[in-house]
Amino acid sequence: MQIKKDAVVSIHYTLTDNEGEILDTSEGQEPLAYLHGRGNLIPGLEKELEGKKEGDKLNVTIPPEDAYGIRDEQLVRKVSRSSFKEIQDLQPGMQFQSQSEKGLEIFTVTKIEGEDVTIDGNHALADATLTFDVEVTEIREATEEELAHGHVHGAGGHHH
Repeated sequence: MQIKKDAVVSIHYTLTDNEGEILDTSEGQEPLAYLHGRGNLIPGLEKELEGKKEGDKLNVTIPPEDAYGIRDEQLVRKVSRSSFKEIQDLQPGMQFQSQSEKGLEIFTVTKIEGEDVTIDGNHALADATLTFDVEVTEIREATEEELAHGHVHGAGGHHH
């Protein structure tokens, strides 16, 4: 079976940045299982995996445009400390989710100066060129439930 839209694909991967630093890997763990063609992986990696078969190995470099995007300074803004009144010990590096007209946004607190809190909605890997070393370990048809939910259930998958 080949990787195509709505196939459940299991991969082992190692993700490195431009300097060759390992950012993430499935080594020593279960392979990552995902539903292909549903935006569960970055676009550039899905495109490279399309049509591959079990046992295929690939090493691909993905530019930021097809990964986590180009950094957008408009996503950096200052908000009042009172926006976080339920958080006693607000620290730079903390991440929060917020619902906006664009959907669920994740932002990181980057600086706290008195009542001003600077938040950044850019992905931590914005602007990054990423290299994936991937081995396709399994491909199967998705179940009706997985198709309805848009993601994998069971081993290697997760339920939100």
